[in-house]
Amino acid sequence: MAEDNNTAETAQQTHAPEVDLADFASDVQEEGRTLHDTQQEKEREREAILDVPVKITAVVGDVKMPVRDLVRLGRGAVVPLNRKLGSSIDIYANDRLIARGEITIIEDDNIAVTMTEIMSSSAST
Repeated sequence: MAEDNNTAETAQQTHAPEVDLADFASDVQEEGRTLHDTQQEKEREREAILDVPVKITAVVGDVKMPVRDLVRLGRGAVVPLNRKLGSSIDIYANDRLIARGEITIIEDDNIAVTMTEIMSSSAST
């Protein structure tokens, strides 16, 4: 008789607890809604960031000079830069180096910069 009781107890222990399928489906549906809402919120945040204006600067070269030489500059003065012809151009976004490139002529007399190297985020800090 004791064996019959043990067998009955073991059989009861192996049965899974009862689950209300309607509640389970509702929980899954709510999880899906929450995930969907989170994804929509992330997309809205991303869209807002994409509209933020960024100042892009292409630096052909630079030079340091004393004020004495600066005030002597006039129309037609030539200021030698620290770059050689054909050197890469530094490209900054809000004063942060993001890429290097080369000068390109587009349309009639307009110039542009073709990006030849994108800086990694660790290299530009």
